[in-house]
Amino acid sequence: MPDSLIIQDLYIYPIKSLAGIRLTEAKVEERGFELDRRWMLIDESGRFLSQRTFPIMALLRVEIGEDSLSVYHSSNPLESIHIPFTEEGEEISSVTVWDDDMPARLVNSQIDEWFSKVLGMNVRLVKMPLSTERKVDPKYAVNGESVSFADGMPYLLIGQKSLEDLNKKLEEPVPMNRFRPNIVFSGGEAFIEDSWRRIQIGELDLQVVKPCARCVMITVDQNTGIKAAEPLKTLASYRREGKKVLFGQNVVALSGGVIKVGDELKVN
Repeated sequence: MPDSLIIQDLYIYPIKSLAGIRLTEAKVEERGFELDRRWMLIDESGRFLSQRTFPIMALLRVEIGEDSLSVYHSSNPLESIHIPFTEEGEEISSVTVWDDDMPARLVNSQIDEWFSKVLGMNVRLVKMPLSTERKVDPKYAVNGESVSFADGMPYLLIGQKSLEDLNKKLEEPVPMNRFRPNIVFSGGEAFIEDSWRRIQIGELDLQVVKPCARCVMITVDQNTGIKAAEPLKTLASYRREGKKVLFGQNVVALSGGVIKVGDELKVN
């Protein structure tokens, strides 16, 4: 009898490209888990910032309070900034994530100053209001879904066995946080998720829509903010399809509700 497939970890990344947060349960919404990538740092031209170019962003830790986010640099936990969930300032007509332009709201100038000082460059923090609809690429959308400030898809699913398979090939194993998943499951074989289409977690239905193409961001050590060649070099040696290096599967939610660590994952 095959292994049970069990939800092992759930993660959100409230501010795009900053450190993630492990949850024991998460609320499933169309554009991603509640609070996931609803905030984002932009440069003076309105374009998003990421660890690809600014690996120091990995060192900015995020915690969830009752009514706000708290952010601090890992070297100085006592000097934090608080970002109220409800705070929204002036609307700006266009911010950019890859090829998508969308309206967003500034949060406030004091928060901008804090991030600018920590990162050593002029940045602004923006929030995605509910009124902003950034559509998933129609090639992959099931019901015309919208997505947050994530790179392109609402959810990323990875099997623990897939990471273990990669780590067997590396001189130094890497943790799952390199890949910034939302949902990690245990059980099954390495890369079993590649073959899935429809899945059920608890009472929720989700659809696996495409493999996730990986970039240099997975080479940033999330504890040190230092880039290296691995694990992208090794992953490219056996998980390449054309010009893309694949690891994990992108998913859209077909229904809303709550997913919990320990829930069973069923393949339909």
